[in-house]
Amino acid sequence: MNQEVVFGIGGMGFVLVILALLTIIIVASITQGTKIVRAKTMSASQIARDEAYRKLAEEAVSAQQKIANDQQRIIKELAEMKQSIYAMEKMLREVE
Repeated sequence: MNQEVVFGIGGMGFVLVILALLTIIIVASITQGTKIVRAKTMSASQIARDEAYRKLAEEAVSAQQKIANDQQRIIKELAEMKQSIYAMEKMLREVE
């Protein structure tokens, strides 16, 4: 083989190796870029979902607090009613 042919084949091989490496780098960059974009959109949706859960939890806590307050009020009213009924029973016994 002629020395020019060997250098020509070697040069083409070198160019093909460089093109293959560039292709691998480009494909890897594109896949990493899409993964980053996907992660950012997932993060945004996760933040929105977390905010919705936080709001729901706050509403649940306020509802529980309202229920607890209402229960305390009912307990006081029942105690007052019990005292009134006891006083009426005592008065009826005295009348008899």
